[in-house]
Amino acid sequence: MTTALACSLVVAGGAICAPQALTEPAAEIAGADFYLPPAPLPGGAPGTIVRTEPSRLALSAPGQTGTIPAESTRMMYISSDTHGGETAVTGTYLEPSQPWTGPGPRPLVAYAGGTKGQGDQCAPSKLLAELVQYEPPINMIFEYDVVALYSLLARGMAVVMTDYHGLGTPDVHGFLNRKEQAHAVLDAARAAIQLPGAGMNPDSPVFLYGYSQGGMASAGAAELQPSYAPELNVRGAYVGGPVVDDQFFIGYNDGRSSVAPAFAWILNGMAAGYPEVRAVLDNELNGIGKAILNDSASKCAVPTGMAQNHGQTSQWTASGEPLTQVIDRVPELKAVFDEQRVGTLTPSVPVLISSARNDEGAPYVPIRDMAANWCGGGVQVQLDSNASIPPLTGIAGTHVLSFFPALEASQNWMTDRLADKPAPTNCAALP
Repeated sequence: MTTALACSLVVAGGAICAPQALTEPAAEIAGADFYLPPAPLPGGAPGTIVRTEPSRLALSAPGQTGTIPAESTRMMYISSDTHGGETAVTGTYLEPSQPWTGPGPRPLVAYAGGTKGQGDQCAPSKLLAELVQYEPPINMIFEYDVVALYSLLARGMAVVMTDYHGLGTPDVHGFLNRKEQAHAVLDAARAAIQLPGAGMNPDSPVFLYGYSQGGMASAGAAELQPSYAPELNVRGAYVGGPVVDDQFFIGYNDGRSSVAPAFAWILNGMAAGYPEVRAVLDNELNGIGKAILNDSASKCAVPTGMAQNHGQTSQWTASGEPLTQVIDRVPELKAVFDEQRVGTLTPSVPVLISSARNDEGAPYVPIRDMAANWCGGGVQVQLDSNASIPPLTGIAGTHVLSFFPALEASQNWMTDRLADKPAPTNCAALP
């Protein structure tokens, strides 16, 4: 069985290669009804499990033999949208086949994935059932987060990976929405702890972990955890290559056609979550801009589409202004974009941040500012800024390449937290 290649660099929140279409219909990979929430929802606190089913894993990590070393359970659980309303989110719990030999009880990693797109077929719980195919030098179709998942599971760490709000389920995915992503990550951990037979309990140590879009989700979860999920025994957060500020991100990347779909995904999510934004966009976008949003809503991270053909956001607006200027001019837009900025609240756990100084997608300056804000709040922050990777663009850009050096360091950092070693910090002299 073959799969059409659809691999692109959508650096906005994540790395990079994802299938344009599943090799099997979604109903065959995961019963289509599974992703349709009951109406009304059964109620219950955030993290309450709505339904589960066994799921198959057909992925292996590059360079490794066999499938992911874990048993997989697909879950639907209760979470909260950006306004605190009840919603249903899906995800996957991965029970490692390897024993945990580190200090203390087996930890649970609440894993926030990188950018997959906005179409329901892009949900990680569906992509995990895809067979990895690799044709040298660059033809790859796989759930790229499997590289990190495999290494975590090989250490004996349990993993729960959210699909985020609106991926797989009928809602619109709130791409780079600070609260929805953070809620989905924290509630996935709550659900995994409640999952019968999972071996987790309310005292299980939890780590928040993500890169790119997942880095923003992990950062948001670390900030909101003290108020939203204080009962979780969170021991630390790894925040890799995060998008910190949606507006800054758009301005920084405006004109780069490979990143343009991410702008549309941000606007689609905001229009779905904020009625005032939908009304503004109806007025401020021209026919091209509206068509781009519609075209992008059903896409994974694919190499072609209307957004890539109109990389300058000034081509999207009725006024001919770049999108960032429209945001600054319209109070309703400005307020909603400001609400997505990470770094305004204070985590209560140690944080390891990884960022490449030459990152061409998730810019370094706001990441450093976020770290400084957290340091000012008394957080033990270690900011590892990788300056060794030169500024690169394309499939193997700086943002993508920076994902790999931090894998071992971040996992060793988690093990040290479990061993109650003092958390390292370079707050006194940030890079």
